[in-house]
Amino acid sequence: MTAALFGGQASATGAGAVSAGQHAAAGTAAAAASSQPCDIYAGGGTPCVAAHSTTRALYASYDGPLYQVRRASDNATRDIGVLSPGGYANAAAQDSFCAGTTCLITVIYDQSGRGNHLTQAPPGGFSGPAAGGYDNLADATAAPITVGGHKAYGVFVAPGTGYRNNHTNGIATGDQPEGMYAVLDGTHYNGGCCFDYGNAETNSRDNGNGTMEAIYFGNIKVWGYGTGNGPWVMADLENGLFSGVNAGYNANDPSVSHRFLTAIVKGEPNHWSIRAGDAQSGGLSTFYNGPRPNVAGYNPMKKEGAIILGIGGDNSHGSAGTFYEGVMTSGYPSDATENAVQANIDAAGYTTSSSGPGGLTPGSRIALRATTPCCTGDYIVHDDADTNVVIAPVTTSSSSTTKGDATWTVRAGLADSSCVSFESANKSGQYLRHSNFQLHLGANDGTSQFAQDATFCPEAGHNGQGYSFRSVNYPSDYLRHYSYTVYIASQGGSHTWDSATSWSDDTSWAVGQPWA
Repeated sequence: MTAALFGGQASATGAGAVSAGQHAAAGTAAAAASSQPCDIYAGGGTPCVAAHSTTRALYASYDGPLYQVRRASDNATRDIGVLSPGGYANAAAQDSFCAGTTCLITVIYDQSGRGNHLTQAPPGGFSGPAAGGYDNLADATAAPITVGGHKAYGVFVAPGTGYRNNHTNGIATGDQPEGMYAVLDGTHYNGGCCFDYGNAETNSRDNGNGTMEAIYFGNIKVWGYGTGNGPWVMADLENGLFSGVNAGYNANDPSVSHRFLTAIVKGEPNHWSIRAGDAQSGGLSTFYNGPRPNVAGYNPMKKEGAIILGIGGDNSHGSAGTFYEGVMTSGYPSDATENAVQANIDAAGYTTSSSGPGGLTPGSRIALRATTPCCTGDYIVHDDADTNVVIAPVTTSSSSTTKGDATWTVRAGLADSSCVSFESANKSGQYLRHSNFQLHLGANDGTSQFAQDATFCPEAGHNGQGYSFRSVNYPSDYLRHYSYTVYIASQGGSHTWDSATSWSDDTSWAVGQPWA
């Protein structure tokens, strides 16, 4: 799809082919305990031709690198592999290598042996203000989780971030059949174009209807949408996000927001399907299964065979999302094969980090309540009339809008994963950030400045209650309410809101259950 914002970063180079041993014999039983997703697909006659994950091996015998990180201190790189063949990511190797500095994910390796690695997306054909620039790379520590009881990191896509491979091997072209799945964070999305994973144009440009076939996840409504307010799993087929046979609205595509979401799109001549499910438990639901869209240009398809992650086909990169694992197949997988893959994903054990910074768990929803005696019924809320952030009363009888305005999703700190950022629960992609010391709600633009302004480090509450949140880039300043407006403030500083009166109370916040 088209239309996006932001750019940056110099190009990163990919790595060579990974080691052999990724493929299972065609006769491998789909439900074998030793099988991983790509073993299951091979057993179903639709082998993986691309397999990407920063969390675990997708073949039972895979013992190569999952991804590569580059640290800021000296630009050195390190491949991050698995703890054992067919096992989970060695996150401790990343933590050790990146200690005391920051790291970016430079390569997401293809485990299929075909060399379809994902690297920094090059300039594309969109006409946004950052046209011509390379995309940003993902912060390697921004999406910490636990999988199978082991620490791991996802690929956190802020607007401006994107990965691509325009020179692939074995990916479907034209009207050839293919399937794909991705495990995503179902709570991290926005209305930007376009958070995709799948098949795209090989020149990073919009080459017309039917030149893409990719999973889309988000809540944009420009080209198509389903029921509710989103987010939706849809198919990006270029110049259209399709949720069914019709362009625009399709009633059978529901809003889905599982913390860990399995999303599936698959297509063959004049037939395609959307499926999805909770990646922690349960099976898959089929949201669409039928003919190609009834719009000119999509039957037959004209797929070109590039692979994208986090961006649209023409490098539109206004989107947000988090990716954990995904594959693309040769051939149209059966529902039975996908059901077995879903069972494997369920069994993998995806969970949020067991103990986030200060006990705050990334991915959880919370409310932040004032502890000053005057204001113990007041919560941090964003004002729908402007971008200001204030404290205001919230009760069980408050409107659903007010309850949503007072609910925040905890994220690993955008500038420091040992700290936290707070994303609005009802305005996805927008975060608490300070500007001129006052707190505002702002859309994450992917810049270092925004990340720092939106990152806060939790400490024990200054008055003995809850937490106090220190600004990561103004380390003497803490989140503080003053005259019902929220600031970052230092005790006894030069600003009015730095007043020493009630400073300990005003900078202490109780973390409570979400209102929405």
